[in-house]
Amino acid sequence: MWSRSRALWASAAARFWRVAMPLARPAVAVGVSLALMETLNDIGASEFLGVRSLTVSIYTTWVTRSDLPGAAQIALAMIVLVIALVSLERWARRRQRYSITAQRARSFAPKPLKGKAAALALVLGLLPVVFGFLLPAGYLAVEAWKRFQFAGLSGKLLIEARNTTLSALATVAVLVCGLVVAFAARSYPQRGMQAVSRISTLGYAMPGTVLALGILIATAGFDFLDAQAREWLGVSTGLLLIGSGAALGYAYLARFLAISVGSVEAGLTRIPRSYDQAARTLGHSLTGTFRHVHLPLSKAAIAAAGLLVFVDCMKELSATLLLRPLNFETLATHLYGEAARGTYEEASIAALAIVVVGILPVILLARIGRNEQQG
Repeated sequence: MWSRSRALWASAAARFWRVAMPLARPAVAVGVSLALMETLNDIGASEFLGVRSLTVSIYTTWVTRSDLPGAAQIALAMIVLVIALVSLERWARRRQRYSITAQRARSFAPKPLKGKAAALALVLGLLPVVFGFLLPAGYLAVEAWKRFQFAGLSGKLLIEARNTTLSALATVAVLVCGLVVAFAARSYPQRGMQAVSRISTLGYAMPGTVLALGILIATAGFDFLDAQAREWLGVSTGLLLIGSGAALGYAYLARFLAISVGSVEAGLTRIPRSYDQAARTLGHSLTGTFRHVHLPLSKAAIAAAGLLVFVDCMKELSATLLLRPLNFETLATHLYGEAARGTYEEASIAALAIVVVGILPVILLARIGRNEQQG
């Protein structure tokens, strides 16, 4: 299609707007939706910069004013807003069809730039990297070094780093559930299973504060067992779900299951269905086919999903603030607390640790993408 547009003497701008953009519209829609969801979920930057977002309003209404019904009303308004925006975009492209294949997409040869065009492209590409990462990371590194020279490494940071084991456990649970959902959707491609797969990923569309609010109301109703145990048996069981961190782990599972399902599904789609048929012909069961065929061939996708989920769990702030057990601090909550007190040098080491860990999936995904292009 691209070569046909060039044969019709279409200009570069016309090819971009009439060919490239319509074909890229689904990907652009997904990217905009993800950016919107992440923006709605943000609470730290919005609060510190004085932006009165809906997420900040939910947090302050619940925690500061102790108005749980009011916070629930704002949360419902956010849910309606997210669903309306996503549905509107899907409705706008309901009659469009995208027939380009992955093989044809990889056949597009990049056009090398020279001279002023190359320099301009390089500068424009470096701007978000410099201002969005290099300068903030450099500042954090300088402040972290000053803090380390002055007082050494705080023991609290080691405890908070150890508390990230909850993120690791949640990552394992998210990966297992993502594998089950993605493989079930591949093995049973009926409309009902596809609907279940979509429903399982709705948690990512919900901001963490909204999700935490719903989980807290549900778990608080379950933790009435503590009052009943003290009344009937004279023994306190404690808050089994919130006090043990199970509620927070469930929040991670519900919120980030979409990342696991999406990554695993992307890996499974690269496996031809003829492999499934060959394995079943050789006598393997459905689980045997998954264990001997799909699992080995999708290791890269599973590893990428695990890294992405772990990093998101580690830096999740809004749900962690509201559902964490007492005296349970993570690197993200430590960073939030120090920044709220204005002691930014104390928060710099935790912030730098989050940045360093967050780079790992970026490097892995870049290498995977490069290998796919070479393949």
